[in-house]
Amino acid sequence: MTWTDLKTTLAGEGYVASDDLAVALHLALSLGRPLLLEGAAGVGKTEVARALAHARDTRLIRLQCYEGLDAAQAIYEWNYQRQLLTIRAAAEHGETGKAVEDRIFSRDFLLERPLLAAISQATPPVLLIDEIDRADEEFEAYLLEILSDFQVSIPELGTITATTRPIVILTSNGTRDLSDALRRRCLYTYVDYPDRATELAILKARSPEVEARLADQIVGFVQKLREEDLEKVPGIAEMLDFAAALMGLSIADLTADPAVLQSTLTTLLKTKSDQAQITPEIAGRIAGRAA
Repeated sequence: MTWTDLKTTLAGEGYVASDDLAVALHLALSLGRPLLLEGAAGVGKTEVARALAHARDTRLIRLQCYEGLDAAQAIYEWNYQRQLLTIRAAAEHGETGKAVEDRIFSRDFLLERPLLAAISQATPPVLLIDEIDRADEEFEAYLLEILSDFQVSIPELGTITATTRPIVILTSNGTRDLSDALRRRCLYTYVDYPDRATELAILKARSPEVEARLADQIVGFVQKLREEDLEKVPGIAEMLDFAAALMGLSIADLTADPAVLQSTLTTLLKTKSDQAQITPEIAGRIAGRAA
């Protein structure tokens, strides 16, 4: 499969990828390397992993990163409750010692978290490590063994090697710098907000019922709105919500009713300051320029 074939395949899943992103994905698949996608929130970094998993008819395993994430939550932990019940049952039958210990520290008592689950699948899954920049720097060290050798070390069991190598996609919103060691193990591409033609193609793919003139207005409006000094710039998902809201209200022209247009901005503006900044007058001016 060439990168153009991959781009076409993703388009069939409703994901319109840029040439740069399609090439990066193709190289990651060909070389078996993790792919780090960096960019602002809402540009479609997470969605590409979903589309890729669906296109390849494989499982998507997602690890949502956050501050304080550790190995027990990301890789594995023991089922302590079940272990305790087993120890009590064994004691009632007079069993003690190493035989019981070996039993409770077996794979049967291991709770697989996303990273261990990803290397334990019979069919290579898509492993999405989402918003890695939100995790602590120390957590990156946990990833290095998996991203380098696709194996997990468990003191009680030894080293578990991958059954198959997952397709790894990491995303980052750039809230902190990632380590050089992590970046070295990944291919990299920056995902920006789409240009007008690409975003129009996304809208047509996701909402084909939107008439061409209104679709052009919607994309033009959102693209102009992103040029304002906003606290949270609306992403692609917000654009699609905006389109759905307009369709639900049977609006065929953004300039027809300023009051109704203003009410639909709840789909695009997600903070109090942004909603206060984009007054009906400003919204009307943007709509006029987008028409």
